[in-house]
Amino acid sequence: EHAEAGFATASGMSAVFGSFMALLKKGDHLLSCNAIFGSTHNVVSKYLPKYGIEYSYVSAGATAAEWEAAIQPNTKMIYLESPTNPGLEVLDIAMISAIAKKHHVILNVDNCFATPYLQQPLDLGADIVMHSVTKYLGGHSDVVMGALVSNDSKIAEEIYRIQNSSGAV
Repeated sequence: EHAEAGFATASGMSAVFGSFMALLKKGDHLLSCNAIFGSTHNVVSKYLPKYGIEYSYVSAGATAAEWEAAIQPNTKMIYLESPTNPGLEVLDIAMISAIAKKHHVILNVDNCFATPYLQQPLDLGADIVMHSVTKYLGGHSDVVMGALVSNDSKIAEEIYRIQNSSGAV
C-alpha cells in the first residue's frame, strides 16, 4: 500500500466501524457510493445516525459532477469500495480523490477485492484504505482480520486512539 501507518483490527467490519468512529462526529456527513458490502451499509444506515452522523449515497457509476453535487457543507468523509461488493464496479479513485481534496474531505477506500497487489488507493489520492483481510489478503476466511492504512499522521493518530480505546485489535 506504500503506507506510513498501518493498524490491524479484529475484523474487516471493525476496521470499517473504527475508521468511521475515529474520524466522524455528531453533525458530520458521510458520502458513500451506493454499492457497498451489506454489513457496511447496515453500519452507515442504522448505526451512524444513532451517533448523529448523516449519510447519503451516490451511484457507483456517478460522474464527477454527480459526486461533487452530493457533497454537503458538513461532508467530512467519502467512503467507497472499488471494486464494489458484490457488483465489482470499478470506481475512478483518482477522480473522486481530486473532488475530496478540493472540498477538504477525507477519502476512505475499501480495497478488499483488488488488494494492494492490483491497486494502491493511497497512490491514487486516498487518505485511508481499509481491508477485510479475511477476504483475499488472507485467502478468503483463513483468518479473521481487518486492516487500516494511511499516510496522514493525524488520521493515523485518530485511528490509533479509537483502536486503543475500543479494543478492536
